[in-house]
Amino acid sequence: MKKQRQFCLYCSDGLIKKFEDNVLRDFCPSCQSFFYENPLPVVSSILDSSRQILLVKRDRAPFKGHWCLPTGFAEAGESIEDAALRELEEETGIKGKILRLLDVDSYKSRFYGDLLFLTFVVEQTGGKLAAGDDSANAEFWPVGKIPLLAFRPNRRALNAYIKSKKDYWAILDSLEQADKNSQKPDVAKNALTRRLVKIIVKNKEDIICSWIEDVANSNSTAEYHKYDRKRLFSIGDKIVSQIILWLEGLYDINHLKTFYIKLGRERRKEGFKLSAALSALSLIRKHIWEIGIHQDGWRKNIDLYMTFEMQRRMTIFFDLATFYLTQGYEDYLS
Repeated sequence: MKKQRQFCLYCSDGLIKKFEDNVLRDFCPSCQSFFYENPLPVVSSILDSSRQILLVKRDRAPFKGHWCLPTGFAEAGESIEDAALRELEEETGIKGKILRLLDVDSYKSRFYGDLLFLTFVVEQTGGKLAAGDDSANAEFWPVGKIPLLAFRPNRRALNAYIKSKKDYWAILDSLEQADKNSQKPDVAKNALTRRLVKIIVKNKEDIICSWIEDVANSNSTAEYHKYDRKRLFSIGDKIVSQIILWLEGLYDINHLKTFYIKLGRERRKEGFKLSAALSALSLIRKHIWEIGIHQDGWRKNIDLYMTFEMQRRMTIFFDLATFYLTQGYEDYLS
């Protein structure tokens, strides 16, 4: 149980309770000073390796013996991102880099009082898996066999992460299945398209994050500058997933039509200019090309015909997406 403050930090006199701004606070009559209870910042990391999540088994109260994400308090003098990476390394031996902030959640602990959990998605850059001093164990758990986690914010963040990855994992499964089975002739013969698809899948999150930074700062997408980034990530994730399936010959035009007509209506309802919505869409193509081409060194003369064919497929997709988004935008006006 969290101990209550009883004496003044400055003069050591006893404290009383007094209202300030309709909040009952600790107050020192001698110093005429209020004392404030602010939430303590707690950082957690989600590190995913082939659909296995890194968890630690707690070796101390609260919840000793229970599993949780690598979690700990941020310290004074460090950024919140540095705190997450420090706790990750201290508890698991793994070095990492921050990919994105996933979730922020308030939590009341009987040991520490009000806490503010910030959960990051992290990628491993080095280190060797080993339990730290305050962890009884550290290991990867398959997403389908995750134990009940000690902290509610951990459970909430991990559920959100798994939900955000369902489309991505479904694409991986479809690619794996397509490799095992015979493909449509026009898809199977295009080895370059297959290489592009695999590169997009591998770099999907980087593509989306680069796109978000672009639309949040570009002059052509001013309406997006204050748009919720979680919603932007969700939209970008859906569009990149569609492109992957389209290049594989697995995405139906009717689904594409339904999605972009709805998207156009939503943008008009929210007061966006049509030019901003179309510019945001075109920027996704830009980042797919930038990351995809640079990743594989395709600036060679070989496979030139296949490059044109793959570009043709991308052009058809974005032409249809642009048409149906515009149609949805105009439908809302009528």
